[in-house]
Amino acid sequence: MSLRLVIAEKPSVAQAIAHVLGATARKDGYMEGGGYLVSWCVGHLVGLAPADAYDARYSKWAYEDLPIVPECWQYAADPDKKKQLAVLKELMHRPDVDAVVCATDAGREGQLIFQLVYDFCGCDKPTLRLWISSMEESAIRDGFNGLKDGAGYESLYRSALCRSQADWLIGINATRLFSVLYGATLNVGRVQSPTLALLVNRENEITAFRKQKFYTVQLTAGALTAESDRLADKKAAENVRAACDGKTATVQAVEKKERAELPPKLYDLTNLQRDANRLYGFTAQQTLDYTQALYEKKLVTYPRTDSRYLTGDMEAGLPALVEAVAGALPFMVGLEMPVNAGRVVDSSKVSDHHAIIPTPSMPGADLAALPAGERNILHLVAARLLCAVGEKYVTAETVAALSCGGQTFTAKGRTVTAPGWKTVDAAFRATLKEKPEDKEPAPLPELAEGQAPPGVKAAVREGTTAPPKHYTEDTLLSAMECAGAGDIPDDAERKGLGTPATRAGIIEKLVHTGFVERKQKNMLPTPKGAALIGVLPELIKSPALTAEWEHKLKQVERGELDAADFMAGIAGLSSQLVQDYGQLPEGADLSLFQPVRKAVGTCPRCGGRVVENKKGFACENRDCGFALWKENRFFAAKKKELTAKIAAALLKEGRADLPSCHSEKTGKTYDAVVVLDDTGGKFVNFKLEFPAGK
Repeated sequence: MSLRLVIAEKPSVAQAIAHVLGATARKDGYMEGGGYLVSWCVGHLVGLAPADAYDARYSKWAYEDLPIVPECWQYAADPDKKKQLAVLKELMHRPDVDAVVCATDAGREGQLIFQLVYDFCGCDKPTLRLWISSMEESAIRDGFNGLKDGAGYESLYRSALCRSQADWLIGINATRLFSVLYGATLNVGRVQSPTLALLVNRENEITAFRKQKFYTVQLTAGALTAESDRLADKKAAENVRAACDGKTATVQAVEKKERAELPPKLYDLTNLQRDANRLYGFTAQQTLDYTQALYEKKLVTYPRTDSRYLTGDMEAGLPALVEAVAGALPFMVGLEMPVNAGRVVDSSKVSDHHAIIPTPSMPGADLAALPAGERNILHLVAARLLCAVGEKYVTAETVAALSCGGQTFTAKGRTVTAPGWKTVDAAFRATLKEKPEDKEPAPLPELAEGQAPPGVKAAVREGTTAPPKHYTEDTLLSAMECAGAGDIPDDAERKGLGTPATRAGIIEKLVHTGFVERKQKNMLPTPKGAALIGVLPELIKSPALTAEWEHKLKQVERGELDAADFMAGIAGLSSQLVQDYGQLPEGADLSLFQPVRKAVGTCPRCGGRVVENKKGFACENRDCGFALWKENRFFAAKKKELTAKIAAALLKEGRADLPSCHSEKTGKTYDAVVVLDDTGGKFVNFKLEFPAGK
């Protein structure tokens, strides 16, 4: 009997697939039954080999070895996951296995995870592709009934591999280049460096901003409030106030317009991460993790999507899904639920996966049993579906122009005529602990041209211009999504920095490497991060590079550009980078990336700072040469340690208490005072003094 080997991306997904296929017999690292063997990867089992795999000398970083450009790429198994890799290799080579089903996540990264393992294990059996957007049993069953030929995904794999190799080349060469130049580990990356540049540029704008005062004059007459344009001069504003106070204003014009606000689109991953950050304070990574968990629990569809629409074949089942989801949410009790499916269905705007929505399993699940983070994300996704298929939010807007004291004033008001989708949105927001500000507009009193409200009161209002706001994770994700959009061709697969699946990881890496820090809700570059952007060339920190690559990677995926040609261009770019930036610019500050160490004291020779290092306490002025070494015979003979406290006392007072010194002659201990006896030679000397009577 021939078998098919199914390889999922992680154990939990493999278990769900095995359940549907009837592979219920548990084995070591896989399950068997129903004509299938079902096993799994654990993320990336195989990846690009490190630089020193090509040559042992690359284990040390040196400018002379750059650029490192492999002629033939090598791959390495993750040392912590070799057991599972061995399981997969054995299964692939079983004689009763006649085909291998790729059931990793249905996207570029999932394809890469599978193909690297397949090639690394030396498998040559036919492959099939499972491509699904939901972990529900019906979706898995349908997916297996319509398995695709694995050969059709070769170009997707080539594109993924090109992205991985290109990031390796730029990351290895640029990181080593600038780290060697500045004497500190400086992680440089194709996506992370432009992202860091966004943060640094914003902080520079805030620092350079200079507040400016402005003044407006506000008129009130009963329920009517009108305001003048901004005035830069306070005296001019006071003159307008004096000319208007107690006088009669005349309505010059009244304009009424109806404004309709369409429902919001469904969530892709980036927009879900943005709202979760704003409403719940979740990081992008937390939101991805919670949504992935919900996906594996069959409660939401595939999370790593950049689409905000559904496919045409989903339209017929949408009314039933919306009704069921609404019935499962307590805040929807008593609210009518229209379903305008046409607003969310557009197959032409769906590439790999449709928007994130609840699955039909969600209404029957025990939502109260979910962890709080997962439950919040599920409510957010569900509420967005209900809003997206709702009616328009319609307001009647009135703008009136009034004249008083030779000045023109403007009054604005709005009246809600059809609450539409905002009824659901308001009901959902009422469940939040911290409710975002979303004040309903105030209506204007009935006004007519020529009307003259008497006895108006006038007052001067002072304001100041506001600087740009710090980035939050919400606004940073938005900036990453839109960055460089003008440089990216219309047919590029994705715009901006990174992809929905990678942006969270990029942000976390910037934080982990010390280039960015979270302060309350703000994302701020550290001094180290700002310094790095200051020394990197535009080629590395500009979104334009990412834009060009995204376009070419799409060409590789479509088979329009040979992968070797793309990689030749990246190799050339790496060489150019090393050649053009192989020397420090004139006047470069080498101390930019050195940690600021706390001074132990002042150098008695030159007055410089004495700081602690691994070997002792040394003057920062290298020409000085003053140092107190931790390992020296004087202290060792007395079985004492030269500590920072003793060093500080020696530098400040010239002496320090040294109790319980060991006597080499008698083996006994004694108390003494160590005195700094520096004669300016290569080594600093010490001598002992004894307290009176000792």
